[in-house]
Amino acid sequence: MRFKLSVSNIRRSMRDYAVYFFTLIIGVSVFYVFNAIETQTAFMRVDASTHAMADLLRSMLSGVSIFVAGVLGLLIVYASRFLMKRRNKEFALYMLLGMSKWQVSSILLTETIIIGLGSLIVGMLAGVGLSQLMSVLVVSLFKADMSDFHFTVSTGAMVKTCIYFGIMYLVVMLFNSFMIGKCKLIDLINSGKRNEKLHSKNLLLCVLVFIVSAALLGTAYYLVAFRDDLLTQKKLIACIAAGAVSTYFIFWSVSGMLLRLTMSMKRFYFNGLNSFTFRQLSGKVNTMVMSMTVICLMLFLTICTLCAAFSIRNSMNETVDELCKADVQLYGMSMESTADIDAVDMCSELGFDVTSYLADGYSKAAVYEDAAFTGGKFYGEAFNDEAVGLSDYAKQFRESTPEMIMTLSDYNELAAFLGNETLELGAGEYILLCDFDGEKEIRDYTLKTYGGDITVFGKQLRSKFDHCVDGYFMMSSIHMNTGLFIVPDDVVDPNCKMMDMITGNYKGDPETVESEIQSAWAEVTQSEDSDTAVSLSTSRDMMKQTVGLTAIVTLLGLYVGMVFLISSGAILALREMSDSVDSSTRYTMLRKLGVEEKSISKSLFGQTGVFFLLPLLLGMVHSIFGLKFGQATMRVIGLQNMGVSALITGIIILLIYGGYFLITYYCSKTIIRSNNN
Repeated sequence: MRFKLSVSNIRRSMRDYAVYFFTLIIGVSVFYVFNAIETQTAFMRVDASTHAMADLLRSMLSGVSIFVAGVLGLLIVYASRFLMKRRNKEFALYMLLGMSKWQVSSILLTETIIIGLGSLIVGMLAGVGLSQLMSVLVVSLFKADMSDFHFTVSTGAMVKTCIYFGIMYLVVMLFNSFMIGKCKLIDLINSGKRNEKLHSKNLLLCVLVFIVSAALLGTAYYLVAFRDDLLTQKKLIACIAAGAVSTYFIFWSVSGMLLRLTMSMKRFYFNGLNSFTFRQLSGKVNTMVMSMTVICLMLFLTICTLCAAFSIRNSMNETVDELCKADVQLYGMSMESTADIDAVDMCSELGFDVTSYLADGYSKAAVYEDAAFTGGKFYGEAFNDEAVGLSDYAKQFRESTPEMIMTLSDYNELAAFLGNETLELGAGEYILLCDFDGEKEIRDYTLKTYGGDITVFGKQLRSKFDHCVDGYFMMSSIHMNTGLFIVPDDVVDPNCKMMDMITGNYKGDPETVESEIQSAWAEVTQSEDSDTAVSLSTSRDMMKQTVGLTAIVTLLGLYVGMVFLISSGAILALREMSDSVDSSTRYTMLRKLGVEEKSISKSLFGQTGVFFLLPLLLGMVHSIFGLKFGQATMRVIGLQNMGVSALITGIIILLIYGGYFLITYYCSKTIIRSNNN
């Protein structure tokens, strides 16, 4: 009997509780999709290093899944509160008919089991389908061979999803039993009759709080986005705290100003149902200041996480393609400047014939240093310039570190080999090559403000340009050239060589030679002389590391971002629908007064739209400055193609957050209509 009653209740309430089912299904499918990556990476044809990155990704996703399960668990418990509130009168009727609290709890228990199984089955089916699309994304991120791809179902991910969500549903059952046990019949009967009182706030106080909060928020924006050079760890924490507190008080002040400001615009306020709409909206915001703050911050984290993840992937992939144009680069270095450094000879001494792997026409270049020409000599008076803003540690490091120098002929030979532009110098000129943004800004300022005249190996030189030339000389996955001085050939002292470089392409099939050279290099590196150092970098190895890192960043960002987005949309949706239950009598009164259904629907749509837009708009403003800070702090990696990343993020938000908005609107409309009937 109770089972039939439970099934009947679920069938009758299906339209009203679409948000609850929608959240459960999305939660199950997202959880399955990201935990099924282990199966999806198994068929990829990749080498050991890429598989190691895939293993690291799986480990990190497993750890993040625990956090995600906790967030989804709290969300499901929060959603169950709405279900309980919606059915208070129904529970009261059961008790009036003679049911005990235990029997009511057993009905809820049966419903939870049915709902849980239904959401698990539907969510799992959706997850299995979406995981095939995820397979394509994973293979694309790892740049792997997809020839062995086939339809896969991860039993491990299914079991894990069932266990985690089974625990969540068990918690919901205990919560429902606890709530039924503590409730009183009189409270259940009178539910919905006690409306939230709208306390009027002092308008002047609200305006002052809004201005102060906006000013505090603007100051925090300015510091993190435009003066990050002044930020210490304590100041950064203070800015974050100021941003969170300001967000709270902005919502607090808006809740007090919204109604009063619209009331002052009498023609607008008394037009149609605007007076009713804004009173309803003001009451909702007034009672959800803390929730709106949390949701706004979650949306801010979602936007920043997704945008940064996609942008980092695009930037790093573009950078490694730009900076790794040769197959291999080998460096022979010495602890002291000497004329005897030769990378080929150093490798031969180790039993490694690097030239046997290289095609003809490889490039050789040397880097020199003048012990008397340090960073302190180049910067000079700029060290103490406030516009430069160097810390004491940065000054000390630059003061004692010799600058790197290369002859014009060596650089042009290397540039021509890599397909880069060559340089020209006049007598007594030099060019400063730099592509690391943080250092480039300081060097550009020094060249433009102080001229940049230098003395190298006893010879006076002047800069050809008042800025650095963008460029590099070592293969890398990031822009890390902090400065290389290109000087005429007759300037350098041949006895002051500190590094000898070989840059070349493989002779034969690149993949085969890559495997051979890596194996041979692994055998000889243990015998390096203590006074010398030889290192080897290959473009394929850098690309694999970059691909693995960007895959991890992208997938983790997508996972966490989507969970935060689901949580934000679900909390707003459930609260809006709960308010619709409480306000249903007001809509009934409007109908009795002769208000058309179209006007009521328009009012409800406006309330729901503004309710969803407020935290999203402020979260978007936060994210603009947050991403600006991210660009400044991650200059080495670079956050490029932000427009494309923002577009992808916008589509994800539109689909999930917008989906919650539409479902909330239609479910709320169903609630106020059903209560009228």
